[in-house]
Amino acid sequence: MKRCSALTVTGFLMLGGCGFTPLYGKLSPKTDVSAELAQVYVANIPGRYGQELRLALQKDLAGAGPENPQRYTLRVSSGANTEAIDIHQDNTSGRNRVTGNAHWQLFTVEQSPQFVTQGDVTTLDGYGTTFEQYFAQTLNDESVKGRVAQTLAQNLTEQLAIWFRSHNMPSKNTQVDLPRYINTDRMPSDDGTSTDKVGADGFPASATGRLSQGTITN
Repeated sequence: MKRCSALTVTGFLMLGGCGFTPLYGKLSPKTDVSAELAQVYVANIPGRYGQELRLALQKDLAGAGPENPQRYTLRVSSGANTEAIDIHQDNTSGRNRVTGNAHWQLFTVEQSPQFVTQGDVTTLDGYGTTFEQYFAQTLNDESVKGRVAQTLAQNLTEQLAIWFRSHNMPSKNTQVDLPRYINTDRMPSDDGTSTDKVGADGFPASATGRLSQGTITN
């Protein structure tokens, strides 16, 4: 046991020698990432899902200390899109996939708030459908929205911490030209082919049996 402890301490010393420092630690006596995060006030996010996301953000930003943010305001616009996949012959779905995304902006707290930085976060989750058990289906939907909110809050907090640490703008979430696949079950289009776009997971609708038009925004 003592040998393992010695090896652990040696490992941390080696990391320190390589310039390793905790993301939420102090860079200097004047820079404390955790203290900066605790100064971020989360503006109201509408809806039940928005409330869950705001509570998760408040918990992650405040950490173990008391909540008393006075320097920054965080404004978040977020949504959770539900998509039916694994479509059966009777037009029922075997699984619902939820794609959560959030765009955030950070402003200073003053008479004329100044824009500081912004970013985007996204996550995927899902659950198996149980049409015969409506109560269980409702609980599954509520649970997955809660998990999506928790994951988005963690990723967003990490992006803020990186900004406070390096003052580099997070990468912007831009539309990427996704590949298209030929769908042999459809009639050819005017250009002689009929194609489908891929989903968020990189697979075409024809490969997973999902409805590409069956997206519900909450």
